[in-house]
Amino acid sequence: MKRLLLFLCATFVLVSCQGNVGRKLAAGGSQDSARAANFDKTYPIVDSLLRVMTLDEKIGQLVLYTSDWDVTGPSIRDGYVDDIRAGRCGNIFNAYTAEYTRKLQEIAVNETRLGIPLLFGYDVIHGFRTIFPINLGISASWDPELIQESARIAAREAAAAGLHWTYSPMCDISVEPRWGRISEGAGEDAFLGSAISRAMVYGYQGSDLEDPMTIAACVKHFAAYGAPQAGRDYNTVDMSERWLREFYLPPYKAAVDAGAQTVMASFNELDGIPATANAHLLTEILRDEWGFDGFVVSDYTGIMEMINHGTSLDLKDASVQALKAGNDMDMQSGGYSEHLKKAVEEGLVSQKTIDEAVRRVLTVKARLGLFDDPYRYCDPEREKAETMTAENLATAKKLAEESCVLLKNDNDCLPLAKGGRVAVIGPLAESADDLLGSWRGAGQVEGVKNIKEAIADYATVVYAKGCELSGSDRSGFAQAVAAARGANAVVMVLGESCDWSGEAASRTSIRLPEIQTELLKAIVNTGKPVTLVLLNGRPLDISEESGLASSILEAWFPGTMGAEAVASLLFGDASPSGRLSVTFPRNIGQVPIYHYAKMTGRPYVHPGAKFESRYLDCENEPLYPFGYGLTYTTFSYSKPTLSATEFGPKGSLSATVTVTNTGARPGTETVQMYIRDLVGSVTRPVRQLKGFERVSLAPGESRQVSFEITPELISFWRRDLTFGPEAGDFQLFIGADAACNDPVTFSYTDR
Repeated sequence: MKRLLLFLCATFVLVSCQGNVGRKLAAGGSQDSARAANFDKTYPIVDSLLRVMTLDEKIGQLVLYTSDWDVTGPSIRDGYVDDIRAGRCGNIFNAYTAEYTRKLQEIAVNETRLGIPLLFGYDVIHGFRTIFPINLGISASWDPELIQESARIAAREAAAAGLHWTYSPMCDISVEPRWGRISEGAGEDAFLGSAISRAMVYGYQGSDLEDPMTIAACVKHFAAYGAPQAGRDYNTVDMSERWLREFYLPPYKAAVDAGAQTVMASFNELDGIPATANAHLLTEILRDEWGFDGFVVSDYTGIMEMINHGTSLDLKDASVQALKAGNDMDMQSGGYSEHLKKAVEEGLVSQKTIDEAVRRVLTVKARLGLFDDPYRYCDPEREKAETMTAENLATAKKLAEESCVLLKNDNDCLPLAKGGRVAVIGPLAESADDLLGSWRGAGQVEGVKNIKEAIADYATVVYAKGCELSGSDRSGFAQAVAAARGANAVVMVLGESCDWSGEAASRTSIRLPEIQTELLKAIVNTGKPVTLVLLNGRPLDISEESGLASSILEAWFPGTMGAEAVASLLFGDASPSGRLSVTFPRNIGQVPIYHYAKMTGRPYVHPGAKFESRYLDCENEPLYPFGYGLTYTTFSYSKPTLSATEFGPKGSLSATVTVTNTGARPGTETVQMYIRDLVGSVTRPVRQLKGFERVSLAPGESRQVSFEITPELISFWRRDLTFGPEAGDFQLFIGADAACNDPVTFSYTDR
């Protein structure tokens, strides 16, 4: 009774007065107005709770522990239910299903003094139960609208399973193919990455977080996690402030500007300080410059790992450093729970710092509507109704189709004729599990077709595995060669296992294992046309394979409906439209290689010249450039025209190009605009992506595509590290990929 009376005094009347704190966005409002309408509110219950909470209860709201439902890190804490009951843990991850989360929520609401509801989080990275292509694959669609829809579906499924919070989007730019987690991001480019991070936040959070079909987004990993030295996960990151701001921070900021409610600190150090306790990142940039008002959470045991970094004496020291730097919530280390109370008593952390962190956590819970109804996400009937619906699966198939990139198609090898006899060969042809990729949420392989089965819907299949993913066993070669000889065409499914990329899955080689390439050679020697379907989570060095196969379809790990999507592309029911979001090198020696490199003082412009920036044993150019991708038709571009050749601070100009489908089939082209600043106060990239648009055209159809160039679009971090444009001349390129040429010139004046 005493607990109940305290709870009533502290919260019941205030919650009742608060009523329905959500204000619905009027129909037709913009995404930006949606963010403002939902998030720029005050919640009286937060202040009221802070006035009556004990220090122990406050610290409990800053603690995040995993349940025993799933494991996503190296350790798991026993006794988390007792921690909830004692108020030592206000947040749980790796717990889902409406039934299970309700049981845990009932403990928090009914068995703690103030009844503050739990926040449930999970790694919903590229789908919850309906699994979409891996994020690197999704980014190859260059379709933010469809990506937003995939995040909306993931949110509905996750929310129906009792979840409030996803650790996504991953906004880490990366030019490092050895790094396993390149599979989880949007590739190498800040402009494209920003468009995708915005889309995912809007998809997860919608226009009103109090809608129980939405979940809170978490921007990760802040910051520059995608640039580890030697491509080894968790390794040191070292870059200039200028490079950080221009090429790595923009996608994080785009997600914050879109209203993302939480941010996750990254494992790496930056400028000698672990990001987990880096005040320059978490306070100066994130809060002071960007105005972020949500909460920051560490990554899994990130606070504990500061001891290994060598910047903390022990877990207490690490906890104090992290909280004071702006890291509000401790994921799994136990440092806040064990040491913050003593740190406050010793004057190492102020009560004000604790209160600010707790306020941010409670505010997010209020924005999610959890104080109005802690069980709003715990509806088993809605869980059944929202999961793996026909609509969800159709969207997953469409996005998988758009994510696949046709890298080669000699002699129109594709599409294949329906009803023929097709040899399906390779160690991944019968694997449904690998199609889901890493971080597949609650995705299940049961009921997922493999590629061999999907091809069998279109043709008579003769199957031979040929070899394992790696090793030296060639005993299956003969059967594979016989299958190829007895078929009209061959589809080989080669690549990586799904666990060869993702977290803690870095590789020193980005080649296919030798046994797979040998199998490909043996099949090509039969003289049959060979289509290579690649499953992988990173850019690969496929220089040798590219010279062997007649056609190559980069399918990444395409998700629940991936096999059906691949088959529909192979047989022409859909046409490839994906474009690379990351450069494919000729070999590992070119890495890092990316389209926005600097010119250098001795650029390679004279073939055969010695004292220029080049290799002795390889071309400078990549195997496949950023933005590259073929389809089953061809497109032509007119030379771009400009509405003006000069503009100033209050003006803009538009660039227009006419794109024509010059082939015999309908197709979708991704029109890309790149800009080069010819002279700057600091060195500038040879070109940067500054606009793109997907255009679907019938055979013979033409369409004009226009892009607006504004002062903001050509701004950069100048010599004094202020952001803005500089007067001068610029080149503008519009074409099908980052290697497009034939530029036009315009000028910007500061008058």
